[in-house]
Amino acid sequence: MKIRFLGAAKTVTGSCYHLSINNIQMLVDCGMRQGEDAKDAQGEEFDFNPAEIDYLFLTHSHIDHSGMVPRLVKKGFKGSILLTEATADLAEIMLYDSANIQENDAQRATTRALRSGHDKEILPAYTTIDVENTIQFFKTIAYNKITHLGNGIKFRLLDAGHILGSASLELWYQDSAEDKKIVFSGDIGKKGSPVIKDPQTSSDANYIVIESTYGNRLHKNMNNTIDELVDAVKSTFMRGGNVIIPSFAVGRTQDLLYIFNQLTMQDRLFNINVYIDSPLAEKATKIYLSHPELYDDETRLLLKTQSSKGIKIHFTHSTQDSMALNKIRSGAIIIAGSGMCEGGRIRHHLKHNLWRRDCSVLFVGFQAKGTLGRRIVDGSKSVKIFGEDIAVRANVHTIGGFSAHADQKELLDWLNGYANHPEVFVVHGEGQTAIDFAKKINATYGFKTIAPDIGDEFEI
Repeated sequence: MKIRFLGAAKTVTGSCYHLSINNIQMLVDCGMRQGEDAKDAQGEEFDFNPAEIDYLFLTHSHIDHSGMVPRLVKKGFKGSILLTEATADLAEIMLYDSANIQENDAQRATTRALRSGHDKEILPAYTTIDVENTIQFFKTIAYNKITHLGNGIKFRLLDAGHILGSASLELWYQDSAEDKKIVFSGDIGKKGSPVIKDPQTSSDANYIVIESTYGNRLHKNMNNTIDELVDAVKSTFMRGGNVIIPSFAVGRTQDLLYIFNQLTMQDRLFNINVYIDSPLAEKATKIYLSHPELYDDETRLLLKTQSSKGIKIHFTHSTQDSMALNKIRSGAIIIAGSGMCEGGRIRHHLKHNLWRRDCSVLFVGFQAKGTLGRRIVDGSKSVKIFGEDIAVRANVHTIGGFSAHADQKELLDWLNGYANHPEVFVVHGEGQTAIDFAKKINATYGFKTIAPDIGDEFEI
């Protein structure tokens, strides 16, 4: 077996791993690069021939893992895309949303080029038609079911506990007298996260590919995190401002709705109006509600004992609805994408609230290098939004306890079940974070560890 690391190696986006064995070629994820790693609107060529890929395993629907799949199809892929049912449901709406954004961005870029005298059409990486063509290759797989692909290859998906439908991949293969096994963690969730179940673990492997997004830090205790959230909301409302939350439409938004609802039922917050300014988030929330079989026991109990105290949730359905939110001067919690502030409606709300000292911006997820969110978190006094310099005067809170990723201790605990000393590849973390976490794994368990660079290839 040969494995090539084509994305999310010493960086946190663009997950893509290319496997080849016994005349079979496979990919694990095919994600879009974001932040400093982002490419232009025309996209890029793959480091392999998409027409020769037999199988694509999609660990979950987030765009940094799934966002280039329609381009893969556009370039000739005709194999099977293997994923859970919930991931298929979420990926469909997310990829259509991504295609719409790219088509609009490409159209604007083309117009700018024509205005400046350049007669060149800017093309999107893919279109909604490519997404439509992609969905026909989806093949849904249940958790915990071993599936044989032939040529000595079989696999199983485990619940990764990251977002609805997220999976870790166990892959067995034969290139010698004995079976070998490689495990791809995907994005590993925290234990005790809202709504979904805790991550499952495996017990043996020859090789592991593990994420390291938070491999250099520990999350705050959830109780402390909730306290910080309550304090931020109450103090903002007392000052007469709004709370702005950049959030991924899938996963984090649903967790926040659950938590705000709990807080009102516990009488810790009152008369809460939450505005979800994301058509994608509304669709994703409906998909979450359609998969109760994937909820944890606590969420099931909450749904059974639901009272009339719940939060007031308002979904926007049009550009006019979104623009109307800018007229609200106080008492609103506005949740909008994108989670790293790189696009979407959140930029409009930052433009109207970031300069106000009475407002707060709550970051509840990882902010990659080069993103607008990262610049705000890192303390920029002014940021450029839609070509305009906007002062950063609002209170900025980074509440890491809401992350859907496991922290360093939880990642190490996830590895604890492997008693046979597998070789570990550390990915999906910023450069020094991946290197340091690889050293931490080696020091803790004695496993041989590697933090590969993009393009590195290994015989395993």
